[in-house]
Amino acid sequence: MDSQVKRGFLDACVLATIARGDSYGYQIVKSAPAALSLSESTLYPILRRLKASGRVTEYAQEHNGRTRKYYSITPQGRGWLAAFAAQKSEIEDVLRYIERGVNRD
Repeated sequence: MDSQVKRGFLDACVLATIARGDSYGYQIVKSAPAALSLSESTLYPILRRLKASGRVTEYAQEHNGRTRKYYSITPQGRGWLAAFAAQKSEIEDVLRYIERGVNRD
């Protein structure tokens, strides 16, 4: 998947994962669609960007004697995710246009 296209989908997938329930880095990576090839080194800059934009918050919680950072989606994050999902028909239109170019003989 092209990196520019992938960036928007990465943000949306990370938010969608967190929207299902507060989560931590490793679990977010494991929950993301395999086609995105999300790694922890890719995830943490995304989480920092989402936090800076007010779409997620983080909090610390002890787990097995260690502190683990959990991420929670904010109302602003839910709004952004809904707006992204609302673009589905536009995304499908663009994909159909591309497919017509690819399938042209």
